[in-house]
Amino acid sequence: MVHRIDDSPVRRKRPSPWLWLLLIPYPALLWVPFYNRVEPQILGFPFFYAYQMAFVVLTAIVTALVYAVTD
Repeated sequence: MVHRIDDSPVRRKRPSPWLWLLLIPYPALLWVPFYNRVEPQILGFPFFYAYQMAFVVLTAIVTALVYAVTD
């Protein structure tokens, strides 16, 4: 335990398990051979770009969810 100057103990918060959700985008975007293709096209974009744009939105949603739950 950490003590303050007045010697009263301070309890540290344990990290929330919800924070593990923030790791989802890393393996999904770092494994490039999984989405390195042109077909199928989504809204006129090759799959490569559509996949990355979808993860930008998904990451924002996951970040907002984790923020709301851990706040």
